[in-house]
Amino acid sequence: MANEMKTRVVRASNLNFHVLEMGTGPLVLCLHGFPDTAWSFRHQMPALAGAGFHAVAPFMRGYAPSEPAPDGRYDSAALSEDALNLIDALGYSEAILFGHDWGAVAAYGATSTGPKKISKLVTAAVPYGTAFFQALVTNYAQQKRSWYMYFFQSSIAEAAVSLNDFLFLEKIWADWSPGWKWAPEEMEALKRCFREPGTLSAALGYYRATLGPLFRVPAQMPALAQAMSPPIEVPAMMLHGANDGCIGAELLEGMSSFFPRGLRTEVVAGAGHFVHQEKPDVVNKLIIDFLKG
Repeated sequence: MANEMKTRVVRASNLNFHVLEMGTGPLVLCLHGFPDTAWSFRHQMPALAGAGFHAVAPFMRGYAPSEPAPDGRYDSAALSEDALNLIDALGYSEAILFGHDWGAVAAYGATSTGPKKISKLVTAAVPYGTAFFQALVTNYAQQKRSWYMYFFQSSIAEAAVSLNDFLFLEKIWADWSPGWKWAPEEMEALKRCFREPGTLSAALGYYRATLGPLFRVPAQMPALAQAMSPPIEVPAMMLHGANDGCIGAELLEGMSSFFPRGLRTEVVAGAGHFVHQEKPDVVNKLIIDFLKG
């Protein structure tokens, strides 16, 4: 049945990606963030399949059971290359991208470098543009929210995150999505991924590769901000939880100036960082209305 969740392995970027997939039709590539897995989109994939789309969610590079990066790369450019290469590997010439958190960063980069391969863009929880980088210097509230990015540069991060069967992951979910009552099996699925050798070092590697140089050499901030500011030349929608404890909703201000073909911004009440998991009915309707519009 096309509307049953299936799993398979897809070869792209010289590594094996394990993917979840559902439905037939135009490709919607769903890219997860931290700390998360492909199951992040378990609520969106049936809705997308029912609306006539082929939803595919890979476990991102280094997140078990996908392979660790053969070249050791976990920088944001590598994530963007993965997205574009997965479109090809899945047999499509173009796709819709739906990215959350690091998946949003990957989706912005892929759309910026390969706009002809992306028909529409949906992102959640991480805004585009220079505001976030400016906030790391100027916005005390965001500096507090971003403490973990600095902490992950340290050599004790692996021990701290893995302590007491990855209790850290529960604390992060609770901080970033206050009031979210997730099911125990959802946290267990996340921890199962992180218990696999290599996942934690890969997940921390995203932060170390992309943000480490910035923290070590602050003069590099303009270059990093520049990478997140070329115009995005496809129709786009941004979703953000009003109560996001990771990235403040105020950082969406001015984002539309980077989207000459239009940006629809939706701040979802009563939701935090994992907006698509917390308010799936609201988010699914927003996404499908945008994709069909």
